[in-house]
Amino acid sequence: MRKNTKRLLGVQLAAAMALSMLGGVSAFAEEAPEYPDIEYWFTNEGYLPAEVGGAYYNLTKETIGVGVYMPYVDWNGGQTYREQLALRVAANETPDIFIYNGGIENDLILDGAVLDLTDYLEEYMPHVWEAVPESVWETVRANDPTGEGRIWMIPDVTNYTRHGAYIRTDWLDKLGLEMPKTQEEFVEVLRAFKTQDPNGNGIADEIPTGGRAEARWMDYLFAMYGIAMYEGYPEWDIYDGEITYSAVTPNMKEALKFVSSLYQEGLLDPETLLNSGADWSAKFDSNIVGVYYHIPWVGYQRLQGIYEFTNGEVKAQIADLPQISADGYEGFITVKPTGNSGTMISADVAEDELKMQAAFRVLDCQYNVDYSDLQYGVEGMHYEMVDGQKVKLPEDKATQELLILQTPGYRVENVETIEARIDAIRTDDTNWELDQAVALLHDNQADGKIIASDGMPNTVYDGYEDIANRTLYIEYVTKIITGDYDIDKFDEFVDRWYKNGGEEVTARVREWYAAKE
Repeated sequence: MRKNTKRLLGVQLAAAMALSMLGGVSAFAEEAPEYPDIEYWFTNEGYLPAEVGGAYYNLTKETIGVGVYMPYVDWNGGQTYREQLALRVAANETPDIFIYNGGIENDLILDGAVLDLTDYLEEYMPHVWEAVPESVWETVRANDPTGEGRIWMIPDVTNYTRHGAYIRTDWLDKLGLEMPKTQEEFVEVLRAFKTQDPNGNGIADEIPTGGRAEARWMDYLFAMYGIAMYEGYPEWDIYDGEITYSAVTPNMKEALKFVSSLYQEGLLDPETLLNSGADWSAKFDSNIVGVYYHIPWVGYQRLQGIYEFTNGEVKAQIADLPQISADGYEGFITVKPTGNSGTMISADVAEDELKMQAAFRVLDCQYNVDYSDLQYGVEGMHYEMVDGQKVKLPEDKATQELLILQTPGYRVENVETIEARIDAIRTDDTNWELDQAVALLHDNQADGKIIASDGMPNTVYDGYEDIANRTLYIEYVTKIITGDYDIDKFDEFVDRWYKNGGEEVTARVREWYAAKE
């Protein structure tokens, strides 16, 4: 997208006029006006849409005075969501509120597609303002692509180690294996998973481990070599005393050699480089995957998937795989407190002061403990009353509408807020899953490291979209892992990367880092 200066100025003027019309009236005044509905795009991995007039819409209307809805948009690891959002933006039909990820936010800002929130946060979204640490707001201002130091987004905050690898301990027990602590022991476990029928179905269908297309979501294999990587995206960290793109380091060459060896031996899912997010999750749910990289606390969803797939015969047991370091390297899981996702408001809401006020109200309620009960959803659909207490019903995506407003602390995450969220969905039938999720959450905290590039603006890639999109990286990594390229082709990749913009991007990143320090 190109910067739409006329639209951006128009949006700022309309917003300023709307702010004046609001006249300091609290967004949570006791006698609130009749607010218009808000279309809010959120993560959906298979739940029913929250439609206008539906049960969830009516719940939000009754609770906060604003009907919140979202058509069905499949998340699919963010890929399908981003594609559908781009189509809506291009058609001038941007959702009122939406989550962003994957680096699209700068284009939206420069095109004037989103609302400047700077002058509204403290007064109209006070719970948001207070929940996000000042240090993170400073990072958001510093990364404003307009250079004005404005706040265009409400960032996700992740104050804990959000990712990790977990392993089927019931498989270990069945095969008489110990938890692996070294790379050699880990490979031996994968071999056993592949050849010794740990799921006991008499079919050699087990997949020891794997990931997704573009070599994503198997970060823990790269992490053994000290590779800074977030959900499959190589990141920038300190190597040989300077901040450097992890994809072009000697560490990456050794990591690829290892990952390729797993692929050649059949220890990595042969469809790893083809799997969508849904494909990979379905394989784990089918009780055939031994080691899986994801967000540990949501491990219960995969456990539930296995339980349902086996008609209640298998209550799988999983545990955090301890951080393994390859010889000569210090392994770690990448932590980015500032994150690479968050929430934005469409610029179009500024054309109607009540619409804008409704959007502020919806966002603020998610950070306000007074609205914590929204996380339970609709009675009879998401929960039931037992002895005067709300008790979550089992997950059923075929009958349950998407819970869009996740409160509190959904976007400001730490161990305590995540554990509270887990406790809020407990039932007698799900305690076995959720106890494991809590254990995963706590056990993997020691594995994390905050990388040097946390909060780095995407503007360092301006003019070099192929680098931002990892085009060259994906080409070489895919072919090296499959064996189509010899590992020595990695040196060719590094040379081409630097010559095709890598030198300039590296200079920008190092300049940013020096100023940050």
